[in-house]
Amino acid sequence: MGKSLIGNNVRKLRFNHDEMTQQQLADKVGVTRQTIVTIEKGNYSPSLELAFRIARVFNSPLEEVFFMEDGNS
Repeated sequence: MGKSLIGNNVRKLRFNHDEMTQQQLADKVGVTRQTIVTIEKGNYSPSLELAFRIARVFNSPLEEVFFMEDGNS
């Protein structure tokens, strides 16, 4: 069985919400800008609580913000 990774649409959603900056999103969800950078790059999977806070900022279902990708590619 291959390794599954969490992918995300955070960068796209930020730009679709008045070109929100990483810092603005970080401030809204209570983390550092660097945390948002690492989430967007796929280097860090947020806690469930943080994932829900991010989804709430974009008024989107969790599945629209985060998704499972197959790591076998």
